[in-house]
Amino acid sequence: MTEAGVDRAPGLSVRVKLTLSYTGFLMLAGALMLIAGWFFLTRVNHVGLVFRPEYQLSVARDFAPIAVLTMSFLLVFGLGGGWFLAGRMLAPLTRITHATRLASNGSLSHRIRLPGRRDEFRELADSFDTMLVRLEAHVAEQRRFAANASHELRTPLAISKALLDVARSDPHHDTGALLARLHDVNTRAIDLTEALLLLSRAEQRSFSRERVDLSLMAEEATETLLPLAEQHGVTLKTGGDIAPALGSQALLLQLTTNLVHNAIIHNLPGQGTVWVTTTARPRTVLLTVENTGDKLTPQLVATLTEPFRRGTERVHTDHAGVGLGLAIVKTITHAHDGTLTLTPRPAGGLHIAVELPAGPPPAGS
Repeated sequence: MTEAGVDRAPGLSVRVKLTLSYTGFLMLAGALMLIAGWFFLTRVNHVGLVFRPEYQLSVARDFAPIAVLTMSFLLVFGLGGGWFLAGRMLAPLTRITHATRLASNGSLSHRIRLPGRRDEFRELADSFDTMLVRLEAHVAEQRRFAANASHELRTPLAISKALLDVARSDPHHDTGALLARLHDVNTRAIDLTEALLLLSRAEQRSFSRERVDLSLMAEEATETLLPLAEQHGVTLKTGGDIAPALGSQALLLQLTTNLVHNAIIHNLPGQGTVWVTTTARPRTVLLTVENTGDKLTPQLVATLTEPFRRGTERVHTDHAGVGLGLAIVKTITHAHDGTLTLTPRPAGGLHIAVELPAGPPPAGS
């Protein structure tokens, strides 16, 4: 193995192989034509033209130089023409290879943009350009994620260090308040680490699949978060159909809990409402979570599923979250081959729909 890949023995280029193929085919066609001509001149009796045996030797002497010249011309013409045609045919492949090498060296902004009408090479080039666009966006997203994760993980460590420095410099500082603050900071760091681990697990799809009823997940999530909703003065309303999906019960419960939690936190204080609904369709099941709240622009909504993005300014409360709630929802949805749709409500708030492939019916039904 080499740095670039498989260590292969050197061989002929595709252009040389095509040239030799063109030339060989041309030489074979020329030889067959000459043989046919010789047979035609010496073996066929024509009306008004009969070759006598004594003339055949003379015809052979005259025909042989012509055959040699013809075959020589075909050889030279085949090599030159084949080399030229092979170059023209492989020119798009050369551009694709150049773009591939640039991409392998880390340059993802380059595009082939092969001109001309659609053919096999154009389809390959267009597919490669599309792959580069997605890969560049994915790499940029991963870099932003790494930078944001580093910042988020550094923040609680820096706060803890500052609190410990204060306690060491001031022995008479309130120890109870210090421990409470350290506990909150440490809890936030643990929550962030667990969220990152959950995100990684969902991205790798390292989970077993089973039949999961989303309506039960919705009931469990709303029951768990009911104290939080009461604390914020938010009314929870659930309903809908039995919605069986195929996936991880733990991850789908986390998805539902994150959606309901997000809907409670980003709501109208004291007078908000959250609607959680499940719908069964012929081939898919739908989980929708809708909440009242501030008016959001489509541009802002489009960024809410990015890691460490929040719909409002960063707030530091007991339930502010770590900025990964909707990012985890998006990852879990994609890991279950589903689609996630976020739509701002005209009256304010957000409408979130998760559509997943329908699971098998219950045993015995």
